[in-house]
Amino acid sequence: MDSSRDVGVVVVGAGQGGLSTAFHLARLGFAPGSGFVVLDGDDGPGGAWRHRWPSLTVGTTHRVHDLPGLAFPGRGEQPAAEAVPAYFAEYERRFALPVHRPVRVTAVRRAGDGFTVETSAGTWSARAVVNATGTWTRPFVPRYPGQESFLGRQLHTVDYRSAAEFTGRSVVVVGGGASAVQLLGEISEVAAATTWVTRRPPVWREGPFDEAAGREAVARVAAAVREGRSPGSVVANTGLVVTPWVRAARERGVLDRLPVFDRITPDGVAWDDGRSVRADAILWATGFRAAVAHLAPLQLRAPGGAIPVDGTRVVGEPRLHLVGYGPTASTIGANRGGRAAAVDLAARLLPARTAA
Repeated sequence: MDSSRDVGVVVVGAGQGGLSTAFHLARLGFAPGSGFVVLDGDDGPGGAWRHRWPSLTVGTTHRVHDLPGLAFPGRGEQPAAEAVPAYFAEYERRFALPVHRPVRVTAVRRAGDGFTVETSAGTWSARAVVNATGTWTRPFVPRYPGQESFLGRQLHTVDYRSAAEFTGRSVVVVGGGASAVQLLGEISEVAAATTWVTRRPPVWREGPFDEAAGREAVARVAAAVREGRSPGSVVANTGLVVTPWVRAARERGVLDRLPVFDRITPDGVAWDDGRSVRADAILWATGFRAAVAHLAPLQLRAPGGAIPVDGTRVVGEPRLHLVGYGPTASTIGANRGGRAAAVDLAARLLPARTAA
């Protein structure tokens, strides 16, 4: 093994969680390059933000939280797909973080008391691994009878670029999350008709999502993943915040939802009670799954389908952390998770140093 490929910690992913982890690893005494590296599958900084649709501005995101040690300078009207990658690029430069890209991790395997990390650019050996790959590369589209027969366009949130694509069209938006609500509001301004369908009635949060509510939501998710259960969607734990533009869309009737359909027809969707809606397009705003296929050789999943974690540490694998998974699957959560993973690994791998 090339000594330059033999490191203390491999961080997989250079999004919010990966950069936060890298910052704290360096602060706690891991030398950039030999002590830790960050492997990122994209060809430039920004994580999932570099792939967001152009109409998503900094002001219409949930919020872009500052990474540790450097304030986010973005302005409300800036496209998030430009402002955040520029911020991440400056962050990597400012703190001299050892990010290697594009390097796609294909498998992580146990090797003695550590791991081998197989990638598109060769293999690294590591005493510990922090996985911070997020979800953007794993869009989820549920299956419904007749789906293959639909003659219109089907697309997921990851494929969305502009509401203008739907001018004069009839569009069905599927999903109960914040992205569904935002895209529905945009599309409804130019479409001939829109229909919103969700599996459950939406839960609207009229007041601010304060710190106490955030702690409660995190605690519910943490309990689920600790037991190996699916953490569920973010909205299931937080509700949909009623912003001024959401309130305006509700007043226009755009956010009057229907229960999810039972089948898809060549020209739309239909319910078993005889109701049907014609559609030129179906937009699946149905979320994502964790991008952890490269961890499959470790056989980590519990019978419930999730990977049990305690905080960020995988249960039974003390040198493997998941940041941006379960209770840390948000920008502020990824910040906290990155610090927690770094502190834990410093205590395990740098025993002479007191992790602060």
